[in-house]
Amino acid sequence: MKNILYISYDGITDPLGQSQVLPYIINLSKEDYKFHLISFEKPERYIKYNSSIEKICFENNIEWHPIKYTKTPPFFSTIFDLFKMKKLTKELNIKHSFSLIHCRSYISSLVGLSFKRLYRIPFLFDMRGFWADERVEGKLWNLKNPIYKLVYRYFKKKERQFLLESNHIISLTHNGKKNIIKLPCFHHLENNISVIPCCADLSLFKPIKRDSNSFIIGYLGSLGTWYLVREMLSFFQKVKEKIPNAKFHVLSKDDSGIIFTHCKKLGIDSENIHVEESDREDIPFKTRNWNFSLCFIMPTFSKIFSSPTKQGELMGMGIPIICNSGVGDVDFIVEKYKSGFILNDINKVNLDNIFNTNFVKQKLNDGANQYFSLDKGVKLYLKIYKKIS
Repeated sequence: MKNILYISYDGITDPLGQSQVLPYIINLSKEDYKFHLISFEKPERYIKYNSSIEKICFENNIEWHPIKYTKTPPFFSTIFDLFKMKKLTKELNIKHSFSLIHCRSYISSLVGLSFKRLYRIPFLFDMRGFWADERVEGKLWNLKNPIYKLVYRYFKKKERQFLLESNHIISLTHNGKKNIIKLPCFHHLENNISVIPCCADLSLFKPIKRDSNSFIIGYLGSLGTWYLVREMLSFFQKVKEKIPNAKFHVLSKDDSGIIFTHCKKLGIDSENIHVEESDREDIPFKTRNWNFSLCFIMPTFSKIFSSPTKQGELMGMGIPIICNSGVGDVDFIVEKYKSGFILNDINKVNLDNIFNTNFVKQKLNDGANQYFSLDKGVKLYLKIYKKIS
């Protein structure tokens, strides 16, 4: 049995870790692999969910090594976390002699690259997107600040090394892969890049019969940085003009104040909007009466590498999406599987066309099984593991 180290700077107690890390590892553990998982956990979420995650890991023979995430001060906290990551990786490798280090995104890939160079351990660069560009375009790094500019240049240099020196690369989108290999220095990487979107556990995210005739627009997921909350509320405002009793239902673990602050500015009656948290396993039931789900994301350069986790989950539940164009492979998927509407201009919308289109939940679920199946994603990872470990 081969020992695999999986490093994630995201927490496994976070929604993303529970949907985009654990399901893959659980299924890959059924093969001839023993997983050791390093993750960085936010204290409040760790306290709430650690016992359930520990139970899942124990039942699937996964050794979980959670580390406390350090938030402040900026930069120095990340450097401190990186030190802890390297130290623990070294200790675990001495004990288990890893056959592969699977690194999720850039911070963990600093360790993967280092250990490949030092110990010749194969390194899988699961890139998730152009991370440094995301930080700039999301206004988290201001390049007018010389420190941010220095850090940006550092990570763009490391990005090049990750692409050229890793044993294999995972891109979330075909659009992203095309943009990498069109650069002259990366032409030769075409066969070294596999596309695996953010798959969904379709045994959980499946259709549930409606039990209400209310017209409900939904939104699932985070509210910050990339998500055009104001624009989604403006869209809902237009819907209300056509369907006065329409409701907007938001499922998010983020601060609901983000929604209601925009409502006040736009003059939207907050009584028509319901915001609540939801554990992952409760999402299918809570969304059963949604007519559509909005998915408005800032269409920047870095977002061509983005595969919204919610797209596969919503398709699996039979809920059509209304989205803007220019994000990852979203346009292609919506058109191929007729799973919603793409708005080339979110300020110019033909609502009659939307309202007069009927969707069959099972057909959307069938499309999700073709494109976002977790089993399909696991098979692709397994093929890569066998090739490089």
